[in-house]
Amino acid sequence: MSSAAVKLANPNAEVLRRGDALAMNIQSARGLQNVLRSNLSPRGTLKLLVDGANQLTLTKDGKVLLSQMQITNPVAVMIARAATAQDDVAGDGTTGLVLLVGELLKQAAVYVEEGVHPRIITDGFDAAKAESLRFLDSFKTTMEMDREVLCSVARTALRTKLQESVAAQVTEAVVDAVLAVAEPDKPIDLFMVEIMKMQHQTATDSRLVRGLVLDHGARHPDMPKRLNNCFVLTLNVSLEYEKTEVNSSFFYSSAEQRDKLIESERRFVDDKLRKIVDLKNTVCSGANKACGFVLINQKGIDPLSLDVLAKQGIFALRRAKRRNMERLQLCCGGTAQNSVDDLTPSVLGRAGLVYEHVLGENKYTYVEECAAPRSVTVLIKGPSAHVLQQTHDAVRDGLRAVKNAIEDGALVAGAGAFQVACRQQLLRPEFLRTVQGKAKMGVRAFAEALLVIPKTIAVNGGYDPMDVLVALEEEMADGQVVGIDLNTGEALDPVQEGIWDNYRVLRQQLHSCAVIATNLLHVDEVMRAGRASIKAPNPGEEEQ
Repeated sequence: MSSAAVKLANPNAEVLRRGDALAMNIQSARGLQNVLRSNLSPRGTLKLLVDGANQLTLTKDGKVLLSQMQITNPVAVMIARAATAQDDVAGDGTTGLVLLVGELLKQAAVYVEEGVHPRIITDGFDAAKAESLRFLDSFKTTMEMDREVLCSVARTALRTKLQESVAAQVTEAVVDAVLAVAEPDKPIDLFMVEIMKMQHQTATDSRLVRGLVLDHGARHPDMPKRLNNCFVLTLNVSLEYEKTEVNSSFFYSSAEQRDKLIESERRFVDDKLRKIVDLKNTVCSGANKACGFVLINQKGIDPLSLDVLAKQGIFALRRAKRRNMERLQLCCGGTAQNSVDDLTPSVLGRAGLVYEHVLGENKYTYVEECAAPRSVTVLIKGPSAHVLQQTHDAVRDGLRAVKNAIEDGALVAGAGAFQVACRQQLLRPEFLRTVQGKAKMGVRAFAEALLVIPKTIAVNGGYDPMDVLVALEEEMADGQVVGIDLNTGEALDPVQEGIWDNYRVLRQQLHSCAVIATNLLHVDEVMRAGRASIKAPNPGEEEQ
């Protein structure tokens, strides 16, 4: 009746009824699942995306793929948006979420074709989800997050997106970066970790800079290029002549009056420079005579001012990015100044080494060897743009994984161990007896759908999924926690090997996949009946 009412109100509407609507939802979810299936695990393959401008993106990151792919199917768009929200909330798990949603609908389709109402299946999904979340809380491992454990977490996250040699090089940089910005009893702010890309050398040359890397250099050729034991002054003051904000005119009748006008305008800037130079002479004297002096200004510095600073041996940068001004204070200490009237040695920061690095036509300024930096830079190097972007995406996920581990205080054994153990828990007779009636079918469908993760890991590793699952279940029957060894295809102990998944990622996955699959199973009609379809035909056109 509802489709007939829609047709009556809008003859141009497109309507899919019960069976067709459910079939479309299932096929759309499985189609998206098949696209991302081959990306899962360290042995997963890459996707090459080409946009309208023929720009290439080489990646296996689920969020990047779902964000940049042109998806037109409405159901696939809905799943893609939910999966990218998973990345925003937990930092990882997009590919796994898409696989779980597709597999849940595939398992549910078997029972729907036998006449079971989708509502009964979704009731079983809800019961299975609640039990899975309870089991996850008991399965997780609570431990002290020392550096060795955090390195294992970062290594697990990075190896799924990078080559093993590159992941090994970046792992320690990622862990040390998070530990540097972490403060007790405060949320970790990853915006204080700058990720700088430099197209130079190879990806294995990426490293952590315990300080800041600025993507510009000094603008005067006579300024020093390398300074040790530096005082750092952070300013937000204009050191150049600026026009007034109100319209004004000056009239002069002789060349002498014009010279006096120019001199008075210049004196306004010179007074500011004199105060900076006086501060430099004050601090760089006596025992600190060999120390350098660095000025980093958020606003401009004109050529005459640069010349004055260069003659005084001051390394000056102008027009620094606003986000770097806050990071500079966290790296070097000191206080950013909006005026030069109250300059004292207490407002200065300290850095052990400041130097300029020239790469082609680009200049970079390194601020390193800070005493206790609370903002650091992960410097990513690579021979090409797509290598840099691929490493950047992996580092971002690695930082989130380490942050999640510290804040959760718990980890979950990886390599597919949780999914296999959770399936056994859901199929235990003790739990099934608590589920009434046909809803048990939904529980069984949910339990079987969980195996899509270890199956896909096995297939991408080049092994037979059934053989691998049988081996895992035999080991788990003895009460052991085991996952998949991608080198041999046999069972391994993920805890001993240091393969860990984030607790909040799995928790968000279990919750989101059940909610999305439930909503799609409850759809009995799909209607394309927007306002665009009820516009009157143009004059001269015949109605079809």
